[in-house]
Amino acid sequence: MTRGMDRVADKVAAGARLTFDDAMAVWACPDLPLIGRLAQHVRFRKHPERVVTFIVSRNINYTNVCWVQCKFCAFYRSPKAEDAYVLPREEIHAKIQALVDVGGYEILIQGGLNPRLRIDYFEDLFESIRSTFPNVHIHGLSVSEILYIAKISKLRLEDALVRLRGAGMATIPGAGGEILDDEARDIIAPYKDSTEEWLHVMRVAHGLGMRSTATMMYGHVETIEHRIKHLMRVREMQDETGGFTAFAAWSFQPDGTELPIRKKSSGLEHLKMMALCRLMLDNVDGLQASWVTQGSKIAQVSLEYGVNDFGQTMMEENVVSAAGTSHRVNSAEICRLIRNGGYTPRLRNAYYDDMGDPDDLPTPIEASPDLPLAGSTHG
Repeated sequence: MTRGMDRVADKVAAGARLTFDDAMAVWACPDLPLIGRLAQHVRFRKHPERVVTFIVSRNINYTNVCWVQCKFCAFYRSPKAEDAYVLPREEIHAKIQALVDVGGYEILIQGGLNPRLRIDYFEDLFESIRSTFPNVHIHGLSVSEILYIAKISKLRLEDALVRLRGAGMATIPGAGGEILDDEARDIIAPYKDSTEEWLHVMRVAHGLGMRSTATMMYGHVETIEHRIKHLMRVREMQDETGGFTAFAAWSFQPDGTELPIRKKSSGLEHLKMMALCRLMLDNVDGLQASWVTQGSKIAQVSLEYGVNDFGQTMMEENVVSAAGTSHRVNSAEICRLIRNGGYTPRLRNAYYDDMGDPDDLPTPIEASPDLPLAGSTHG
């Protein structure tokens, strides 16, 4: 080992926190199995049992209208586009009923920054979901959506969050984190919220008792230094609030986007990235696999690189698949991958509480015939 990795290995063994320079040493190290062993040491210190969790969930994109025009997104449509939509409430309810029918209990509901949808729309929608499906957990709205809803509704951020929570929105996905460094954010999403704005929404939400996840989208214009700063900012926020339940990192998918990037991150890069996330995020318990962008086999291998959660079982996904990547994995396949990897699958909820044996589900979660199934770790 190099001197830098000797230092990293000693810190990992002692349970000491890694620094920026330590992270740079990890990334420069060519010994991927060594990095994996170090990440697994941290993983099993946090989760001693050979258990990998996942959640039965459905992604619902209630609208594709968004004026922000992020260069990395192939999903959004302008408000006047012919294929712009806002889903009717009846269709949203039908999607939720299909999830409930196969044992699901969480919806991840996100869309875009639609100037026609103020807070009363979301209150009515969430209240209707809560009254019709009282056992379904609403994991909803990205930071950008929350900020925009507050702005066009002329509300303080805290007041908007209180109203959304009162209507039924229980937890917040980490979507929109992208890279928490404005040097990169200003290139890929110049009209989107800043790093500090993203962190501030999470700070306020956590202060209200709401939990959330955090995410990273890597493999576009950012450098490894940007990635490490992102991880350190998530870690610092977790030190401050303790509100993050889990972290997910996924690779940028270039097809159909405005960024002049065509090379996708490799599976080996993804494994190193997941291990680095586990090593740096010493105060975040959950680390999710990213089968939506890397496929099921790499996701399975990532269980040996610090990952302890297989993410969500999705009946529908539209954002990543719009960028040209679509992998099909149902609950039975997730269980098979976990077991073949040498682990025991267990169901969880949004708070990472144990929800039992996935073999007790009424049927494997499958896509509707007319819907793509790609899954998502954006939440």
